[in-house]
Formats: sequence, C-alpha cells, structure tokens
Amino acid sequence: MQAHASFVRTIVIAAALSLPAWPSAGETITSKSFSYFAIGGRTATELDEELAIRGPTMKGGTRHPGATKIKWGGSVTYVKRGNKCAVGEAKVTLSTRIILPRWKHRRTATPSLALIWDTLSADIKRHEERHAEIARNHAKGLEKTLMALRPESDCERMQARVDRVTADAVAAHDRDQARFDLVESRNFNERMIRLLSYRLKSGQQ
Repeated sequence: MQAHASFVRTIVIAAALSLPAWPSAGETITSKSFSYFAIGGRTATELDEELAIRGPTMKGGTRHPGATKIKWGGSVTYVKRGNKCAVGEAKVTLSTRIILPRWKHRRTATPSLALIWDTLSADIKRHEERHAEIARNHAKGLEKTLMALRPESDCERMQARVDRVTADAVAAHDRDQARFDLVESRNFNERMIRLLSYRLKSGQQ
C-alpha cells in the first residue's frame, strides 16, 4: 500500500511525485530569479523618498528598498514497511524571487551620489541574497528531517507527524528570517559608514 500527501506554503509545500517502493534520498530543488523596480531622484533625500514610495510592499503595507519572495513546494510519499507506515520519499522545492531597485539616473549622477547609491544598492542585494540563502538552508534541513522520520503504526499518524514537522520547520524559518532583519536594521548605519569608507579608500588607491 502506498499513499502520498502534498503540502503547500507561500513565504509553499505542493506537487505530485511518483511513489517509490523504498526510501530514496531527496534533493532539494531550488530556483532563484531577479526582478527590478525603477526609481528616480537626483539627491540622496529624493532617493530615500523614492525607495519609500516605490519599494515592494511587505506585510502590514510597509514598503522596503528590496524584497525576497519565497515559495516552498514539495510532497511526501508514504509506503508500508512491514505492518507500519513510513516516509517513502520527501521532496522539497524552493523558489525565490529577489526584487531590487534600479536607479534611472545612475549614469548622470555626481561621483559622491553615485558612490552612495552603489554602496546602498550593493548592500540591499547582499541582504536579499542572504534571505534566499536562509530559505535554502531550511528547505534542505526540512527534507533531511522528513526522510529521517521513524515509521508510525499507520499512515494517518505518519502524515500527522509530517504535518507537525513541516509546521515546525516553517516557523523556525520565519524566526530566522525575522532575526536576520532585526540584526541588519540595528547595524545599518554603522555598516553603511564602514562600507562607504572602504569604497572611498579603495577609490583612492
């Protein structure tokens, strides 16, 4: 007897898989894409205002200078092993779309404003890339955890356990993402001063 279940979550676990007779090691399937939104502005203040007006909207309606949209997907198959039910295969997929700003007036900017923009835009990209990396690590961890689950007496119990493990993994992922944002926001001013100083020194060499 074989069974399967799919699970969905967007910041999604969902897809149909063939049903293997014995457990097989899964390989997390990940994809990453980029999209951009245009901003104007001729001064640092105007750039800040443009980011606040045109940046992607997040939870609560607030706008940010960049964003990473995360979609989890996948499925779990169940197989009978003796008189117990076990995970046959666990497959997790992950899609991340990174949204970044693109300044329309970069080519005609003054050297000082161009330096500020280049430093800021590079930091935004690094920040969003890290969000994608955190998601990849959690997706791979979830897949390994699901494959390591011990059999249950029946598939209903097995599926309930898979649901709990999946929910715990998603919650842990969300906590890590929030923790990263908190640390980054606290260190923003210090980080920007350090990065600007480094770029100035590098430009003088």
